Amino acid sequence: MEEEKNMTGWNAITDTFLKLYPEQTEPLHFAPLFSYRLGGDPLDNINVYESDDFFHFVSYGLSELYEKESEDKEYSGYGFEFTLKLKKSSLNNVQNELECVCGILQSLAGETFSNGSIFQPFEYIYTGQTNGIDSEGLSELTGFVTILDEAGEITTPNGKLQFVQLVGVTNNELQQIMDKRLTVQELITQLGHSITDYKRGSIV
Repeated sequence: MEEEKNMTGWNAITDTFLKLYPEQTEPLHFAPLFSYRLGGDPLDNINVYESDDFFHFVSYGLSELYEKESEDKEYSGYGFEFTLKLKKSSLNNVQNELECVCGILQSLAGETFSNGSIFQPFEYIYTGQTNGIDSEGLSELTGFVTILDEAGEITTPNGKLQFVQLVGVTNNELQQIMDKRLTVQELITQLGHSITDYKRGSIV
């Protein structure tokens, strides 16, 4: 008889988001066909919850979802999971954009798996790309800043983890931050929200 897999780390993430979305016991989810060890994507799963105005993504795989494997007792895996809030009214093709965001999360997770890159709140992600981060490449948003998601930081049986929210930003906004003329906190305050809106223009 196959031994049942320890899902305590996985369940800790799900339980946290059930507190935010108590009616959504079976959210949309995107999982790779193959595990990372078999050449698949690094994240084991991405759940997508819905509010009236946005889709709320959360990754599963940068923390320890199953048995505790690392020697670091304080943190679970890399100590974080990605989230992103995507504005519904900014989407022309919902399915394409959901899959596009999942691709972005998988790509960034791959950076962590390959290079050990740790993403924390109040940082920026600039790749130099000029096309939009949406599936059609038309948005003015070309990169991201990070903040602490409303889900916050939790302590799981495998250690602590933060939910690091990605917020889409324009090239002009990124340049202001890189030139130290604007902080991530100041930008988020000026925006007045932390939702990725593909149809918004630059505020600087």
